[in-house]
Amino acid sequence: MPLPTIPAHILPILLLSLSNVFMTFAWYGHLRFKEQPLAAVVLVSWLIAFFEYCLAVPANRYGSAVYSAAELKTMQEVITLAVFAIFSTLYLKEPMGLNQLIGFAFIAVGAFFVFSGRA
Repeated sequence: MPLPTIPAHILPILLLSLSNVFMTFAWYGHLRFKEQPLAAVVLVSWLIAFFEYCLAVPANRYGSAVYSAAELKTMQEVITLAVFAIFSTLYLKEPMGLNQLIGFAFIAVGAFFVFSGRA
């Protein structure tokens, strides 16, 4: 049975979302393990980041067929914030405050302007 085809404009969003889950764990996951030696968490973070690159590079390669570089970068940043908001709340147990939510909203407004000029 053939695999379902993912539309070209959806594939980079899926890959960037998955890559950001890996990268968020690589960059911030160790904060729950502050007793571990820094060298150990750096090594583990590098290993996790490898998988992030294995998803992010194809996301940008495939995405460049349907999005500009500025759109891909904007998309990546918005996805990063969404993944981080969920991660910090659920994994790190740090609630999102009003200031963070307002700041994220301003970034979303910026993303709107990047994509509003699309032909």
